Amino acid sequence: MVQITYGLVGICLILMLFSFVTDSMSKKRKMLLFFMAFTAMVLTASDCLAYTVNGMPGTIPGIIVRGSKLLAYTANLYIVYIFAEYLKDLLKKEGNTKNLPITVTIVEYILAAGSAVLLLSQFIGLYYTYDENNLYHRGSGYFISYLFPFAAIFLLISIIVENRKNLSKRMFIPLLLFTIMPVISSALHLLGASYTLTAASVVAMTVLLYCFSILDANEIMRSTHDREVKNQKLMLSQTAEALAEAIDAKDSYTKGHSSRVAKYSAMIAEAAGKTKDECDEIYLIALLHDVGKIAVPGSIINKPGRLTDEEYEIIKTHPTRGKEILEKISISPNLAIGAHYHHERYDGKGYPEGLKGEEIPEIARIIAVADTYDAMTSKRSYRDGLPIEKAIAELKNGMGTQFDTRFASIMVDLINDQKV
Repeated sequence: MVQITYGLVGICLILMLFSFVTDSMSKKRKMLLFFMAFTAMVLTASDCLAYTVNGMPGTIPGIIVRGSKLLAYTANLYIVYIFAEYLKDLLKKEGNTKNLPITVTIVEYILAAGSAVLLLSQFIGLYYTYDENNLYHRGSGYFISYLFPFAAIFLLISIIVENRKNLSKRMFIPLLLFTIMPVISSALHLLGASYTLTAASVVAMTVLLYCFSILDANEIMRSTHDREVKNQKLMLSQTAEALAEAIDAKDSYTKGHSSRVAKYSAMIAEAAGKTKDECDEIYLIALLHDVGKIAVPGSIINKPGRLTDEEYEIIKTHPTRGKEILEKISISPNLAIGAHYHHERYDGKGYPEGLKGEEIPEIARIIAVADTYDAMTSKRSYRDGLPIEKAIAELKNGMGTQFDTRFASIMVDLINDQKV
């Protein structure tokens, strides 16, 4: 029995340490699990100590056996109280239960009454007595000591079952087991089984509850993080849509250009075997590929006829200006790629960096094809849009020089298949 007690106490100590250092749970829940493990340790150690000195004559053994037994009975009530507090916190924080069931308050009154009767029993020998040799004897009202924790536990079970829809599936079973298993082991103790069985079941259920609390807390953190990321992406997407409309509004001839380029880029990416997440990212990047035009005077953008060399040089600054604007958005570090490199050419004759071949980021190579196709087929201030056949011919002619052949070929296929 002593060896078993050492093992159980060791488990409780480890659990107390883990509860103290765990970061994924709230401070209150960590504290409750800490005290739950501590109470389980007190229950185990005090009962073992009382059993060890039971029947030893003398004043000191008498004090030890009486104090230890009182601690064991007190811990039996207190651990139910801690569990009730844990359940309350769970229902409030995760179950969003604003008004807790009245049964929770009844549980607290029952445990308070149990504590009062326990204290009274020390003077009238209701639960147990000791003879002159400090030998423990069950009292005439011994069974009453179990009525209070049993009544509280059965009410807690009813609360768990009634609120099962408000509790995560992961926590429902451990909560039920925490209440049911100690009841079964205590009933066996009433029939003569060792009290160590009850202590062991309490320790085991405390460990189980801790483990599932960690899993539940981690799942909540993951869900919260995923929700925050989703909200951030939604906000970024909505902002990008609004910004793209503002960019296109500067040029009366290119309304919808950014959204079409984004659509075409995502279609090319999908046909190239990219994942949905990758396609969504490319769509967003392409949507803002012309954001640098915000810094270009409207008089140049809307000038009828061809631009002068000086005006064209100003236009050519928009990739760099776009990069400077977008690289500040840390939530999407790739966002600046499309703006910065969509005018690079596969043969190295593009701008602003003069990159060649696969030195050009793949995203930019995709956007370059989509951007050029939409530019060719859209009406501009100085010309009408090209016929589809002529645009296809230009894409083919630019393969390996202006465009990445793979992505240009995909675009031609999409056009021929009437998907664009």
